[in-house]
Amino acid sequence: MGILGKIFTWWDGATLGTQLWASRAGGEHVGTDGAGNTYYREKPKAAALNTGSYTSREKRWVIYNGANDASRVPAEWHGWLHGTYDDVPESHLPPPRIWEADYTPNATGTVQAYRPQGALERGGQRARAVGDYEAWTPGSADS
Repeated sequence: MGILGKIFTWWDGATLGTQLWASRAGGEHVGTDGAGNTYYREKPKAAALNTGSYTSREKRWVIYNGANDASRVPAEWHGWLHGTYDDVPESHLPPPRIWEADYTPNATGTVQAYRPQGALERGGQRARAVGDYEAWTPGSADS
């Protein structure tokens, strides 16, 4: 992606402004998940806290590794982003269960999307089912 794409588009990763915001002195890198998404936080200014005009909650954000898709944030990091707990997620994770599957992205709208037999993308033909609907036509034998 060229420099213009980095300045003006947000759907293909972080814009130049977001990258600068994350890397400036107030942004603190907190961690990276298995998909390569990076997580940052910014603590509110102490003076604003003393006036009571600012919430004490710190700002937290994610910079996606690739397309901006909120479903790519793992559950543990989602909890951290929304302030469920203050420490990084690794300290709150239970041991993985044997039946847990790895994350798979939502494929809706992509070439990898599931298309059942009879879908228009597969030719629109399917086998007849026992309960298929038959439209009534005037003058038919059942009228």
